[in-house]
Amino acid sequence: MKKQFILIVILFSINQAFAQHKKTNLNIVFIGNSITQGVQLTDAATEAPPATAVAYLQKQKNLDTVSFSNQGHSGYTTLDFLPGTGTFAKVEEAANAFTNKDALLIFSIKLGTNDSAIQGPHGAPVSPEDYQKNLKTIIDKLLADFPKAIVIFQHPLWYSPNTYNGAKYLQEGLSRLQSYVPMIDELVKTYAATNPKQVFVGDTKAFAYFEKNHLTDLIPENGREGTFYLHPNKKGAEALGRFWGMAINKIIKHNF
Repeated sequence: MKKQFILIVILFSINQAFAQHKKTNLNIVFIGNSITQGVQLTDAATEAPPATAVAYLQKQKNLDTVSFSNQGHSGYTTLDFLPGTGTFAKVEEAANAFTNKDALLIFSIKLGTNDSAIQGPHGAPVSPEDYQKNLKTIIDKLLADFPKAIVIFQHPLWYSPNTYNGAKYLQEGLSRLQSYVPMIDELVKTYAATNPKQVFVGDTKAFAYFEKNHLTDLIPENGREGTFYLHPNKKGAEALGRFWGMAINKIIKHNF
């Protein structure tokens, strides 16, 4: 009995050590627009989707430390994040600033809302082909400079078809936004061949969620075409962060 007990203790210790070894550390740079930035939230530092995504990830048993940088900028399009811009330089600075250099570096990208506008944001309207081209240019440079990093695309979010604030979106913009989704998915497939396990599709569910729950999860805003819905409120930001967190964790579990 004593030998059996000792054996059980040894096996338990091995299992615990193995489990500890399997835990993953993450450094995440969130790239996006005002939704990622958390505009109109009382405390964006803790309430914006990147913060709520990390709060979800920190509760997962397969993960250890999760550090992040919110590189969301209100009104920005894919053109604003192209290599050579000051914004892109800040993204790379954020990636280099993490103290744990052994952690898995992730670039989580959610762009497209401003690209889809009829007029207003930089370069809008951006065609689906140019949107995909811009994303590829961004990814290629990130992977060249951070060859061990991975990129995760979160699908863009629904906004009401009467959205018209300083920029003009409307139904035309929403339809264009939806045309970006297959361009993202197609781009990820091409990287599966050239850069295996480096570029992934993340969340695909938030669009439908916010379309269904916009009255409770998005902020009513006064626009030129009446009350429109575009930005998550605190409840919506928490929901979006959970969608992103679940998508990121699923990718980590299945691939790393």
